[in-house]
Amino acid sequence: MTSTIPTTGPTAPSLAPSTGATVELVGVIKDYGAHRALDSIDLSIAPGEFVALLGPSGCGKTTALRALSGLELINGGRILIDGEDVAAVPTNKRDIGMVFQSYSLFPHMTALENVEFGLRMRKVPSNERQQRAVEALEMVGLERMAQRFAHQLSGGQQQRVALARALVTRPRVLLLDEPLSALDAKVRVQLRDEIRRIQTELGITTVFVTHDQEEALAVADRVAVMRDGVIEQIGTPEELYATPATAFVADFVGLSNRVSAEIQAGKVLVHGKKLELLGQSLPDGPVTAFIRPEDIAIESRGIPATVVSSSFLGSLRRTRVRLEDDSLLSIQHDVDTRPEPGDAVHLRLKGSPVSAVPRT
Repeated sequence: MTSTIPTTGPTAPSLAPSTGATVELVGVIKDYGAHRALDSIDLSIAPGEFVALLGPSGCGKTTALRALSGLELINGGRILIDGEDVAAVPTNKRDIGMVFQSYSLFPHMTALENVEFGLRMRKVPSNERQQRAVEALEMVGLERMAQRFAHQLSGGQQQRVALARALVTRPRVLLLDEPLSALDAKVRVQLRDEIRRIQTELGITTVFVTHDQEEALAVADRVAVMRDGVIEQIGTPEELYATPATAFVADFVGLSNRVSAEIQAGKVLVHGKKLELLGQSLPDGPVTAFIRPEDIAIESRGIPATVVSSSFLGSLRRTRVRLEDDSLLSIQHDVDTRPEPGDAVHLRLKGSPVSAVPRT
């Protein structure tokens, strides 16, 4: 099978920006035998919004995506796309584009032919089909590699072809299931940014599944943090990081120090300093507080500690210290402060609100 890139003839409709579709999961339940993978999930996504489902392995994020795509039949609830309940609609009738962790390119087809495939199945005329496939490859920066086969492309290039193949049909919704996890770090960042650029240009409603918090925070308009089949919190990356609703979110999103503390009259008492409590109020008593590394400063006076290690991370340093009670803390600070292992230092809590859970 061979294809040539058309150079003459009428111009087919381009991959024009879309208004995006509204997506809603309403009370969605999915059981695998006695195990409940999704426990009455509610999620509403606005047209053109980019939402990431974030959580540890087994939290239900991929199951939610597969339910939305139609690859998993649900046991209860509704799945709405632009107000239409598609829970009983087959995958190929939902008008959804999907990109998976595995590239799944046809090895006997060129990049162009792989991108054309979905259009061929939809019986799009040849000239329009090839024109749209070329435009999709241009969008992902691979127009010069249109005639290469999968084995002639790098992993990142293959994933770009897979993305072009998902976009070329102009789907109402784009689903991305850990599409970057098989790539090396530098390529992951580049392709992550490309996906966000393309999604913004097209205005397509997108759901992105990942266990990598940095990816989720970097690209999503909102992030839904999942655990044990439920959504613990959904909000903007800034909201999740600055005001986590639960201790799980505080511990999972970003770095946090677990510190022994006390609740006293609604405040969190940590090493003599009273801090505001995020989330639900707790009764007086011992708790574990979650304090961000950047909310601790190295000062000339304060909580005594000994430096264990200090790492240069480019724009900042991360220093590990041991307190007199033998607990360890991580501190994030400017690169001009360069403590050495064994140095005696003092710490100050900056006073930012913290999350906490009762200590047993």
